[in-house]
Amino acid sequence: LHGFPGNKELQPLQYAKVARAASVSRQKVEGCIRGITSLLSHCLGKGENVALVLRDIGALLIEGMRVKMRFYYDFLERISGKRNLERAAFEVPQLLKMAVSRMIPIASLTFCGRVIIFP
Repeated sequence: LHGFPGNKELQPLQYAKVARAASVSRQKVEGCIRGITSLLSHCLGKGENVALVLRDIGALLIEGMRVKMRFYYDFLERISGKRNLERAAFEVPQLLKMAVSRMIPIASLTFCGRVIIFP
């Protein structure tokens, strides 16, 4: 564990826990995560724009120095409840700028050079 300002700690990823939740081997989880992070690091190191699609969650869009997260509506609805999401969107209309339908192609959201899909 490494300390960060504000008494925050970096927790190591629990590969075995992720593997159990996904019903796959620990080695498969570790290989997949290492492969994705290596590809992402390579792309960013070359200055490429990247969209990292997180299945069932949304997409992390990295364009130059701008980073934004676009969440799928159904993900936001699932974690907050439909009524809470509707109320939040009414009170904070900017929230809708962070949400996107699964029907919209990720490529239409960005000028990305590369789209990486996290399984």
